[in-house]
Amino acid sequence: MKFSDKISRCGQSPMRKFHPYAVAAAAAGKKIYHLNIGQPDIRTPQALFDAIHSFSDPVLAYAPSPGRPELIDAICAYYDRIGVPLAPEHVLITTGGSEALQIAANCILDDGDEIIIPEPFYPNYNTYVTISGASIHPMHTTPESGYFFADRARLEACITPNTRAILITNPGNPTGTCLTAEQERMILEVAVEHDLFLIADEVYREFTYEGEPLHSFAQLGFGEDHLILIDSVSKRFSACGARIGCLISRNSAFIAHALKLCQARLSAATLDQIAATALYSVGPEYFDSVREEYKRRRNTVVRKLREIPGVVCQCPRGAFYMMASLPVDDAESFQKWLLESFDDHGDTVMFSAGEPFYATPGKGKNEIRIAYVLNETDLARAMDLLRLGIERYNNR
Repeated sequence: MKFSDKISRCGQSPMRKFHPYAVAAAAAGKKIYHLNIGQPDIRTPQALFDAIHSFSDPVLAYAPSPGRPELIDAICAYYDRIGVPLAPEHVLITTGGSEALQIAANCILDDGDEIIIPEPFYPNYNTYVTISGASIHPMHTTPESGYFFADRARLEACITPNTRAILITNPGNPTGTCLTAEQERMILEVAVEHDLFLIADEVYREFTYEGEPLHSFAQLGFGEDHLILIDSVSKRFSACGARIGCLISRNSAFIAHALKLCQARLSAATLDQIAATALYSVGPEYFDSVREEYKRRRNTVVRKLREIPGVVCQCPRGAFYMMASLPVDDAESFQKWLLESFDDHGDTVMFSAGEPFYATPGKGKNEIRIAYVLNETDLARAMDLLRLGIERYNNR
C-alpha cells in the first residue's frame, strides 16, 4: 500500500524517538535524568485546578470553533498589558501552539514554496512545513557564534522567488537566543519589503534572564498584515497537558482562512479552555519567581558544561533550552550508548540529539539540546553523568 510522500519525508521527533530505549533502561533499573523534553517541573498555578473543580455544567459541550469568548478576552487583556492592543476577532484558540503552527503553515504555504527558518530550529517545524508541501530554507548559524542570525544581509540572501514566509522563535528553542527590539524591527522590515509573512513563535516570551522588558513583534506598530503570532499556555504557565494555544493576526483574510481549519476540527477542548482562562488571572509575581528559578538552573548547567573538556556552548539568554557541541563522533549513537551501555551507580542521562534540529544535511551531528527543566541538584548530577559518559564513550 502507498503512503503519502509528504508524511514519508517527515522524521521522528528527536525529543521522543529514543523513548523505547529509555523504557528498556528504566526496566533494567536505571534512573534516567531527562533533559530531552521541555516538560517543566514548575508547579502549575492552582487557578487551573480550581477552575476545573468548579465546573458544574450538566453537559460538556463543544466550544465555539474560534474559541471560548472569555478565554479570548483574557488573552486580549494579557496582550494589552504588554502594549499590544487586540480585538477578539484577531485571536483563534488552538490545540496548543503546535496546532497554531500547523494551521498557519497550511494557510500560507503551497507545494514548492519555501519558508526561511534560522537553524537549529524546533524539529516539529519540519513536519508542519513538509505536510504543507513546502520546504525549509535554512539560515545557517554556528555554536561558536552563539547561533546568531539577526543579520539583514544574511537574511535577505536566503530569499528566493519561492520564499513565502520567515519563521522566528523568540526566545529561541533550542538555542535560548533572544532578539532585541531593533533586531525584531529589522526582521519585520525585511518581511514587509519582500511581501512575506512573518510567523513569530513567542511561546517562551516570559522567560528571559538579563532583565529585558517583554518583547513581541506585535509591539512594533507596523507590518500588521504580514505578522502571525503563535502563543500557548504550555510553557508560560507550566501547563503542557492543557493543550491550549492561540493564533493571532490582524490580517483579516488570514484569520478567515485559518477559521476554516478551526471549524473543520470543530473546537479545542472546552474544559481545557475554561482552565486556561483561569491561568490568565495569575499575577506578575508568578513569572518573577519562575524566571529566577530558571535563571539559576541555566547558570548551573552552563557552569558544569564549561568544566567538560571539548564542549562548546554559549550562555542562553531565554527560554529553558540550550545547544551544546560535544567532543563525540555522533550524538545519536552516544545517546543510544548512554541508555544501553552506560550508568554510574545506576544513573544515566538523556538529551535530544542535535542533527534533526537542522535542515542542512550533516549539521548538528555532534550537538545536543538540553532542556534545563529539572531542579539544580538534578541538573548538576546530569551534567556530571554527561561528563563521565563522554569520557567512557570516547575510551571504548
